[in-house]
Amino acid sequence: MLEFRADPESPYYNPAFQKDKTMLIYCASGGRSALVGKTLKDFGYGAVYNIGGFKELADAGLETEPA
Repeated sequence: MLEFRADPESPYYNPAFQKDKTMLIYCASGGRSALVGKTLKDFGYGAVYNIGGFKELADAGLETEPA
Protein backbone atom coordinates (compact mmCIF):
# COMPACT_ATOMS: atom_id res chain seq x y z
CA MET A 1 0.00 0.00 0.00
CA LEU A 2 3.02 2.31 0.25
CA GLU A 3 2.72 3.34 -3.37
CA PHE A 4 -0.84 4.56 -2.75
CA ARG A 5 -0.02 6.33 0.52
CA ALA A 6 3.09 8.12 -0.78
CA ASP A 7 1.65 9.31 -4.12
CA PRO A 8 0.02 12.76 -3.84
CA GLU A 9 -2.14 11.92 -6.88
CA SER A 10 -3.67 8.87 -5.16
CA PRO A 11 -7.02 9.07 -3.38
CA TYR A 12 -5.34 7.10 -0.56
CA TYR A 13 -2.48 9.61 -0.15
CA ASN A 14 -1.37 10.16 3.44
CA PRO A 15 -0.30 13.79 3.99
CA ALA A 16 2.32 12.60 6.50
CA PHE A 17 4.37 11.78 3.39
CA GLN A 18 6.07 15.04 2.43
CA LYS A 19 8.76 15.07 -0.25
CA ASP A 20 10.60 17.94 1.43
CA LYS A 21 10.98 16.12 4.78
CA THR A 22 13.68 13.69 5.83
CA MET A 23 12.36 10.12 5.89
CA LEU A 24 13.98 7.64 8.28
CA ILE A 25 12.90 4.14 7.31
CA TYR A 26 13.20 1.01 9.45
CA CYS A 27 11.56 -2.40 9.77
CA ALA A 28 12.16 -5.54 11.80
CA SER A 29 15.34 -6.64 10.00
CA GLY A 30 16.21 -3.86 7.54
CA GLY A 31 15.28 -5.69 4.32
CA ARG A 32 11.81 -4.26 3.78
CA SER A 33 12.99 -0.79 4.71
CA ALA A 34 15.54 -0.96 1.88
CA LEU A 35 12.70 -1.68 -0.58
CA VAL A 36 10.59 1.14 0.90
CA GLY A 37 13.52 3.54 0.57
CA LYS A 38 13.96 2.69 -3.09
CA THR A 39 10.23 3.12 -3.74
CA LEU A 40 10.19 6.54 -2.06
CA LYS A 41 13.27 7.62 -4.04
CA ASP A 42 11.51 6.48 -7.23
CA PHE A 43 8.55 8.68 -6.22
CA GLY A 44 10.82 11.71 -5.93
CA TYR A 45 11.44 11.80 -2.20
CA GLY A 46 14.93 13.21 -1.71
CA ALA A 47 16.15 12.65 1.84
CA VAL A 48 15.35 8.97 2.43
CA TYR A 49 17.53 6.93 4.79
CA ASN A 50 17.31 3.24 5.66
CA ILE A 51 18.30 3.20 9.32
CA GLY A 52 18.13 -0.59 9.49
CA GLY A 53 16.41 -3.15 11.66
CA PHE A 54 14.53 -2.29 14.83
CA LYS A 55 16.37 -4.82 17.01
CA GLU A 56 19.75 -3.44 16.00
CA LEU A 57 18.57 0.11 16.68
CA ALA A 58 17.28 -0.88 20.13
CA ASP A 59 20.49 -2.81 20.88
CA ALA A 60 22.49 0.28 19.90
CA GLY A 61 20.66 2.32 22.53
CA LEU A 62 17.80 3.93 20.62
CA GLU A 63 15.12 4.80 23.14
CA THR A 64 12.01 2.68 22.52
CA GLU A 65 8.58 2.23 24.09
CA PRO A 66 6.88 -1.12 24.68
CA ALA A 67 3.95 -1.82 22.39
